[in-house]
Amino acid sequence: MARGIFITFEGGEGAGKSTQIVTLAQALRGTGLEVLVTREPGGSPGAEAVRHVLLSGAAEPFGPGMEALLFAAARSDHVEQVIRPAVARGAVVLCDRFMDSSRVYQGVTGNLDAGFMRALEKVAINGMVPDLTIILDLDAEEGLRRATARRGSDGADRYEKETLEVHRRRREAFLDIARAEPERCVVIDAGKSPQDVAAAIAEAVHPLVLRSEMAEEGAA
Repeated sequence: MARGIFITFEGGEGAGKSTQIVTLAQALRGTGLEVLVTREPGGSPGAEAVRHVLLSGAAEPFGPGMEALLFAAARSDHVEQVIRPAVARGAVVLCDRFMDSSRVYQGVTGNLDAGFMRALEKVAINGMVPDLTIILDLDAEEGLRRATARRGSDGADRYEKETLEVHRRRREAFLDIARAEPERCVVIDAGKSPQDVAAAIAEAVHPLVLRSEMAEEGAA
């Protein structure tokens, strides 16, 4: 059986990751592929237990270092319990946020040491690097407007509530990652219509799916 595909979605608040993951999952399932949709923080029972602690802001008083450690613990459980087994059996895994969010949220805007973040990431992902990372790029102010409209009467979470300048720094940090790793990352303009964004994502994903199908045929 051919190895599956691991695709992550990254970007600022309100960029439309969740919507586009659902759209892509439906399209891929329509071709007969097994698709697993998951998210971070969370995605496995152990990681979901940590999710509330992080997004509620309960860990915030302990500083970004503690938050980074909690994210890493949750990610390790998620990788070993959910992502790695699914990829090993040939599934396509679509994950809403992964290691790049930690690089940006805790590393860049949390001002944590780059060496510390690299070491933490290495342990957390244990070699499970995404085959493709789709970065949905959107003006930070527009993203916050969308996020506010989406949540309605619910309060902002730990990360949505931060200043516009912080969100702008995060946008630039994601773009910096894409420039540094062009073989893994694809930047897509999330300011376009959902249909246009979905088409651009499908175009980026197609070569990976085709390569996987060819590998499976060769293994048969």
